[in-house]
Amino acid sequence: MTVIVVSGTGTEIGKTIVTAAVAAVATAQGRSVAVLKPAQTGIGPDERGDADEVVRLSGAAASVELARFPEPLAPVTSARRAGMAPVGPAEVAAAARKLAEEHDLVLVEGAGGLLVRFDEAGGTLADAARLLSAPVLVVAPAGLGTLNSTTLTTEALRARDLEPLGVVVGSWPAAPDLAARCNLADLPESAGAPLLGAVPEGAGALAPEEFRARAADWLAPLLGGAWDADAFARSVGC
Repeated sequence: MTVIVVSGTGTEIGKTIVTAAVAAVATAQGRSVAVLKPAQTGIGPDERGDADEVVRLSGAAASVELARFPEPLAPVTSARRAGMAPVGPAEVAAAARKLAEEHDLVLVEGAGGLLVRFDEAGGTLADAARLLSAPVLVVAPAGLGTLNSTTLTTEALRARDLEPLGVVVGSWPAAPDLAARCNLADLPESAGAPLLGAVPEGAGALAPEEFRARAADWLAPLLGGAWDADAFARSVGC
């Protein structure tokens, strides 16, 4: 896989940290990794963006941010309120293709959920993935409600002739409740896609060296790691 699109079932669920973990594992294997953030919202011009954070944690080779909009809103809304030009799916796809010419792996991290609008024409991350013919890695929360939102996301992908690569739990709690534990078995069935990892909560606060050393333990072999979904589910019980 040269390009992987990383989407979520919503916002603030761990997409950036999952992207960093995938980047860290690939980088440790000797692959050149670039991170593309099409639209960064809600931070100032001098603040660290999501793509920068991925590079800091993972040691990825490069990061590119196509646009930064000041208010923490959907990209199209934040762009409109700031009087700025939005970023459309064609621009995202073109930027990803250019990076793919220079790097072994390009990770495209979305903003919010899969169908958040990028531009006034209604373009979304799913449209960019379709233009790229790229697999989509879905990041989901652990707890109650995740089965519905994950199923909706994967159904939306398939309705657009896109197949989900799999699902990663973006922030696995230190003390998981019954719903979170049982969701490990139910998520693959609901999504119709394999469970490819569980990143522990607080992983983003680790020192980069420790983050890179541990990342392979959080991701399944399809993403270059050593995490085993069945063994992990048995270890937490339901």
